[in-house]
Amino acid sequence: MQATSKITPFLERNLGNVLILAFLAILYVPILGHWYDGWLNKSINIDHEYFSHAIIGFPYAAYLIFLKNRQVWQKLPNKIHPLGGFLIALALTLYITGTRELTSLSFPIMLTGIMVWLKGIPGLKLNGFPLLLIFLGTPNSVPYLITPYTLPLQKFIASVAHFLLQQFRIDSQVDGIYLYVNNIPVEVAPYCAGLKMLFTSLYVALLLLHWTGNINNRNRVITLLTGSIFISVTANIFRNTLLAIFHGNGMKQAFYILHDSWGGDIYSVGMLATIVGLNWLLNRFQESLNLIQENNDDTVAQ
Repeated sequence: MQATSKITPFLERNLGNVLILAFLAILYVPILGHWYDGWLNKSINIDHEYFSHAIIGFPYAAYLIFLKNRQVWQKLPNKIHPLGGFLIALALTLYITGTRELTSLSFPIMLTGIMVWLKGIPGLKLNGFPLLLIFLGTPNSVPYLITPYTLPLQKFIASVAHFLLQQFRIDSQVDGIYLYVNNIPVEVAPYCAGLKMLFTSLYVALLLLHWTGNINNRNRVITLLTGSIFISVTANIFRNTLLAIFHGNGMKQAFYILHDSWGGDIYSVGMLATIVGLNWLLNRFQESLNLIQENNDDTVAQ
């Protein structure tokens, strides 16, 4: 009876929130379960696999919304905004179409609509960053749409990989996006141009910038995002160089491990660890500059 008496007041105070969460769970838990199963087991289509960075992005967004920003959210005045109603209606319309693309996009639109409906624009501003993370982690057809425009990147990767092979006196030629080792061709295809890890690198960089409180520091944002792009492209050049060596020398098992198995996972983790290390170095550098500035201010004051 005591447990019931404690639960009942809680439900009375939070009935609206409970109903909203139940509504969202009914609509989107099956979809989220499908995404996570596909990302973790690599059983999802290749376009959706481009958004596997949401494995860490969605939990972090949930942490920001439900834990870090919760007290500020509760203090915001309840203010129904018509834009929220429009976005909720739009999300429901997209959801019931049954189209994979539109149903997926309804998820961030629905969350945005609910927040705007409950707290207006201030609520949207408060949770703007986690909503951005959710939007950037929601599978869509953007990777498929941009593949026709990756040809310059493919040619660049093939050319630099050919240059590296020549430095090691490995018999190689390059023809556009085709890299030949021992006259055996390896194609630097659109999906081998490193776009997936480039997206992941930029996403992780955004997480690090927010986690360290530098998301509004323009210089830090530009530096870390630019560094992440450089690290991603450089790592992918080395990866394609190794793949060409393995394929051109008949090393099928090594090629499979790096291209389709655990070797690719190690490559991805190592690249992301490098980005984390770059962020750490930037933090240490900034701390050193701040310390020097404080010492100079103290000297001037004396």
